[in-house]
Amino acid sequence: MLGIGLVNMLVALDQTVVSTALPSIVAELHGFEYYAWIASAYLLASVVTVPVFGRLGDYFGRKRFVIAAVITFTVASVLCGVANDMLFLVIARGLQGVGGGMMVGTAFASIPDLFPDPRARVRWQVVMAAAYGIGTAAGPSLGGWMSEHWGWRSTFLINLPVGAAALYFIWAHLPNFRRPHEGEVKIDWLGAALVAAVLGGLQALIEAVPKDGLTPGNLALAAFVIVGAIALLVCEKRATHPIIPLDLFKDAQLVTLFVLGFLSGFVMFSLIFFAPLLLQGGFGLSPQQAGLLATPIAACIALGSLLNTRIVIHLKKPTRILSIGFALLLFASIALAFANPETPHVWIELPMAAVGIGLGFILNNLNVFGQEIAGRERFGITTALLQSTRMVGGMLGTSIVATVVQHHYRNVVTRTMSVLGEPAISQWQPRFVDLRILIDEAVRQKLIADMKTSGLNTLALIDTARDAMVQSIHIGVWLTAVAALAAALLVQRISHVVFRRS
Repeated sequence: MLGIGLVNMLVALDQTVVSTALPSIVAELHGFEYYAWIASAYLLASVVTVPVFGRLGDYFGRKRFVIAAVITFTVASVLCGVANDMLFLVIARGLQGVGGGMMVGTAFASIPDLFPDPRARVRWQVVMAAAYGIGTAAGPSLGGWMSEHWGWRSTFLINLPVGAAALYFIWAHLPNFRRPHEGEVKIDWLGAALVAAVLGGLQALIEAVPKDGLTPGNLALAAFVIVGAIALLVCEKRATHPIIPLDLFKDAQLVTLFVLGFLSGFVMFSLIFFAPLLLQGGFGLSPQQAGLLATPIAACIALGSLLNTRIVIHLKKPTRILSIGFALLLFASIALAFANPETPHVWIELPMAAVGIGLGFILNNLNVFGQEIAGRERFGITTALLQSTRMVGGMLGTSIVATVVQHHYRNVVTRTMSVLGEPAISQWQPRFVDLRILIDEAVRQKLIADMKTSGLNTLALIDTARDAMVQSIHIGVWLTAVAALAAALLVQRISHVVFRRS
């Protein structure tokens, strides 16, 4: 459990440390249009590899795949740290996602192997919660401090010592359970490729349509996504060992849990990746200050998980804990949607804490409830699909929110500059549309120096750009509020789950 906990910490550290450093990465490597792809490349690769290795782990034992996952993830972290442009970084993040997907698909599914009794499993989730809590609690402030003092590249290298410790404990202590199986096991590689193509095409379409409209290229991309989705359904019906077992979707309870997983990912990843941008780009805080304000998310995930283990096994209807968790996410999203630069920091930290406690009530319980409903024979693939749906939600959530933020910010800045007349538009608009003026002090000072002779009030224009960024992220946060509300209502569709002793 220490080894699996360290794997969990590795995933948590990477998500939170990197999200705090994202504005600094964009400032140095340029290309705000790739902001969402730094998150999405990781999530897209994970979505494909989680069910593949969840399946392989069910058949061949999980230990070897957990070891390979930790090595892959750690090597990819080094490649991210030496990236010299955004494209290389996005590719390295994709490789990191392969390692992360292998870890999630195999390490998390090892827990029911170790603890068949669901009550014992819920109690042992404290180890997972503590590891995730330490990783996420340290992540935002550590990421902000490291990117401010040692540069953003150092934030990827923090994975090396944690990865080495996880590798030792897994190698030395994780038992190698192998369940007997009959016949040849065929991996559905075509299904995996179609999943990647459909989700990648859908994400590209989400980003392209608001920018360019329904161009012939975008219509062709939409047709490709639809045809790919139909081909995926046909492929999975025919496959002997499908990457997405369609029979699982005949169970309405599991379908509801998969949708809840999707919505939890939508809310979680959108808030984790855009809260630092709101604090740094919109409110003008330093990376370290933004990291400290975001720390309650992480610390309270551990607190929420600890409270959950005490509460959930004593509830007559355990699924109520999910309703409470999503209600907390709804409150947090609404509170952040009304936050502005004058808001006292304590009123920012409270919704951040609510996000953490809400996620602590949701994440582990989705796995435990799914495992109880699916039964022992389908532990691995059910856990893998729950993680995958969460990642798909995160991937599409970050893409949709990034598209909304980018589109609205560009429109507001363009409208503001148009008031100043044609010379100002052609000369200064491209530089104000560039997000780096809000998050990079050197770029901002150079702009102020260059505009001294223009006779324009540069500081007022920068403040207007900050207001535009705050408005844009507020719209994105309202989308997370809608997702949290839908999830809170959807929980009612899950019938009573009983923790049976085994």
